[in-house]
Amino acid sequence: MYQLYIANKNYSSWSLRPWVLMQTLAIPFEEKQVQFQSNDNSAQFKAFAPNAKVPCLHHDNWVVWDSLAIVEYLAERHAGVWPEDNKERSWARSATAEMHSGFSALRSYCPFHAGGRFDKTPLPDAVLTDLKRLEQLWQEGLQRFGGPYLAGANFSAVDAFYAPVLFRIQSYQLPVAATLSPYIGLMMNLPAMQLWYQQALAEPFWDDEHEIAALGSGTLIADHRSGSANSSDVG
Repeated sequence: MYQLYIANKNYSSWSLRPWVLMQTLAIPFEEKQVQFQSNDNSAQFKAFAPNAKVPCLHHDNWVVWDSLAIVEYLAERHAGVWPEDNKERSWARSATAEMHSGFSALRSYCPFHAGGRFDKTPLPDAVLTDLKRLEQLWQEGLQRFGGPYLAGANFSAVDAFYAPVLFRIQSYQLPVAATLSPYIGLMMNLPAMQLWYQQALAEPFWDDEHEIAALGSGTLIADHRSGSANSSDVG
């Protein structure tokens, strides 16, 4: 069986990508969670990952690291990771690669934080530029391939790679086109996304460095995690 090493579900966007893919496609795996303890987790992560990062996949005494490499490894063994149609598949791979290497302003200014709700308005121009590109990309996929997912009728790796952005939209109240609301709702209501979210809220361990990074130049409006003094039922 696969073993997928991940970090805190409240903070680790890269861990979410293969996790939600494998959950949604019903690819059995054993979850191995290792908590963030500081900005430098290399010592503890090096024990299971050559690059000392999460996620990392172990399978039959073989190790695959980096989220994109994990996806390609799974695609060689399981149907549905990528669309069957060549044009849908090539677009999905391009959009996935763009997410893997891009959107740095959005990632930096709005660190992944599933449980928090933050006000960081006004947003920097670089973040707004990333959001405009995100809208363009999502609209292109949905219109070109007919939806309801980014590359056609079925959930695939490209949706998994943009899953963390959906949580960012929720956590930071990010402005996106109303036409994308059906896709956002569809993704946020996926059983795997709901399971990740509920487990993130229930995590008893927090990391100060990630909490500080999420606040940045913004204000914490609410924190939905159990045990939080700011816990709220809003949103």
